[in-house]
Amino acid sequence: MARRAVSDDEGRRPTTIRDVAAHAGVSVATVSRILSGTYPSAPATRSKVMRAVRELDYVANANARGLAGASSRSVAIIVNSVVSPHYAHVAQGVQTQAALEGKLCIVGTTGGDPERELATVQLMRQEQAECVILVGNVVNDDAYRERMAEYARALALAGSQLVLCGRPALGPDVPALVIEYDNTGGAHAITSHLLSAGHRRILFLGRREGYTTPDSRIAGYRKALADFHVPHDPGLEMDGTMERHEGYRMIRERLDAGPRDFTAVFAGNDLIAAGARQALREHGLRIPDDVSMVGFDDLPTAADIDLTTVHVPHEELGRTAVRMALEHKRTKSGVADHVMLGTHIVVRDTVRPFPAEDTSL
Repeated sequence: MARRAVSDDEGRRPTTIRDVAAHAGVSVATVSRILSGTYPSAPATRSKVMRAVRELDYVANANARGLAGASSRSVAIIVNSVVSPHYAHVAQGVQTQAALEGKLCIVGTTGGDPERELATVQLMRQEQAECVILVGNVVNDDAYRERMAEYARALALAGSQLVLCGRPALGPDVPALVIEYDNTGGAHAITSHLLSAGHRRILFLGRREGYTTPDSRIAGYRKALADFHVPHDPGLEMDGTMERHEGYRMIRERLDAGPRDFTAVFAGNDLIAAGARQALREHGLRIPDDVSMVGFDDLPTAADIDLTTVHVPHEELGRTAVRMALEHKRTKSGVADHVMLGTHIVVRDTVRPFPAEDTSL
């Protein structure tokens, strides 16, 4: 059974970086570089070090365990990538609110790697950040929920607060705050917009089963179909990630497979829509004259291509996450621990009515 250091309050010294190195069978310098992200280690070495960090509950600054209530000047946000417009706009909201609160903003990236995420959370504990905000689409399975619960409890012990931004709640026993936006409602509204315009063959781009964001958007799409008494056709849902080139790929594959069998496209986000638009135009199809299209997010890309889409309050997500965390720390009670922000349609010029009497595609 793995040895676990206990705190001074329990009568034993806290874990040190030397303990982690000995547990993993590597040098102290190797542990230090891996945790700081400056060491291009072999996967096996990195895995051993991160396993030791978890098993020993190591915090780089061991005094952080006793810092609950201490003054801190920083808040932290951890995202998959700073290149993604979605993450960048949420991070901007965190930065804006942090500045208003007199706090510094620390940004960490993970590339979607759980081990890198753990190392970054540990670093934020070391830096004594008042809150750690995790943003992004996830697979909401048992392993994820267990990992988040561990983060939340470890941060709470260090006097910090985990905030899940755009992610589902973990349950009442986990000390995490949650700030979401209405993916399902937004998808229902934008699909209803197409249905109200007479479209019945609506192609959904970006299904990715098990991932929270596309799952909630496709749920809204399906509910709108049901509300309009339009039969659900699984063949009109295409699998793909939320990237521009994926939108291009999905449309090319669909059109190459045979005659067009859809009159409208619901792109899972605006980046997918941009790629899909390019593929449709290369095929000689005009938007919206031949094919109507809608997206989701209302990022700058959407305005550039005059796309009807769903507005997501990205910056307000970040600002609300900071406000919630700091207010929760100040008052310890009376603060909502789960907030849902609304979404709404932005109507531009990519949807045209589909005549009921027109049976051609």
